[in-house]
Amino acid sequence: MTVGGAPALPGDLELTRFPQDPQEQLRAWDAADEYLLRHLGEGAAPTGRVVVFGDRWGAITTSLAAAGAQVTQISDSFLGQRATAENLARNGKSRSDVTLATTVENVENVAAAIDVLLVRVPKSLALLEDQLARLQPFVGAGTRIVAAGMVTEIHTSTLQAFERILGPTRTSLAVRKARLIFCEPDVEMARPENPWPLTYRLPEGIGVASGHPVVNHAGTFSADHLDIGTRFFLPHLPSLATGSGAGRIVDLGCGNGVVGLAAALANPSAALAFVDESHQAVASARATFEATFAPGTREAEFRAADGMAGFEPGSVDLVLNNPPFHSHQATTDATAWRMFTGARTALRRDGELWVVGNRHLGYHAKLKRLFGNCDVMASNPKFVVLRAVRR
Repeated sequence: MTVGGAPALPGDLELTRFPQDPQEQLRAWDAADEYLLRHLGEGAAPTGRVVVFGDRWGAITTSLAAAGAQVTQISDSFLGQRATAENLARNGKSRSDVTLATTVENVENVAAAIDVLLVRVPKSLALLEDQLARLQPFVGAGTRIVAAGMVTEIHTSTLQAFERILGPTRTSLAVRKARLIFCEPDVEMARPENPWPLTYRLPEGIGVASGHPVVNHAGTFSADHLDIGTRFFLPHLPSLATGSGAGRIVDLGCGNGVVGLAAALANPSAALAFVDESHQAVASARATFEATFAPGTREAEFRAADGMAGFEPGSVDLVLNNPPFHSHQATTDATAWRMFTGARTALRRDGELWVVGNRHLGYHAKLKRLFGNCDVMASNPKFVVLRAVRR
């Protein structure tokens, strides 16, 4: 299928992030998205099957779909794909006009033969390498490959990943601090084995989870070692006070699932839910849980979701949270605040939210304003563990 016309530039479309926040002034695209779309509009229109990987808020996908392209979007972000679906609707297209796929799906189910591969360079080099390796079997000698990123996101290692996995690579001149990458696929070259997922064992001295295996898919935070915030959190995790530990516990922003695993081990009768907006993280948490609990021996729920959205009010006893404070390149507490407010709604009366965070982030004041109370349960020079109770 041939694109009906040149892709529209983001500024000519109605685009927003998800969730929409009137207080946030962050756009749903950047100069790299615009550079890529401008380049596509100046050359031959993309034809055939177009695969877009890493489109952060759907600007690239929406523009191409509006021009009539047959687009498959592959994304790690639940929120990014919600934004894509809503941006399509805002611009006269429906979700059925594109294929929205996740990074953890079997590639053969969504990719088939790729005529045009467009990549918005992700923050994680590991995720880029993993996805290029998984897409490579569907790239042919005639596949057109163009990637885009901000200058600060494109490193020598980025170019080496394209060259090592797909073929010879060159870059464009920088425009508004953005750059394009052009790759010529070499279907004859030998390619390295994809090392993902990675597994390591937790160190001793961190509580009930000591020595247990952790499985990490590419792009998961702290994929090859236990991060220092979680390490500090684990020995201080609470146990449920209801009966023999029955109740419902949510590992919110679960990452690779280490915190939820520890909670499951400490509360053998509790129902566990692992929630993250990253599909790679949820897959990692599931694999980590199943590496300790054989199938059928312990049940848990795994959700790629917008925080606590979807949990019934008053349905949760304990929420454990190590919130992020970055949204791509932007430093913001909007994600943490959304997690805190969602947790408060989902908690039953006297249910508890436990949070670990850097001391300088000021979560104590935010939690006290939201819950009316906040206690410091543990601290060191870098981190603090806080408890807020739903009254």
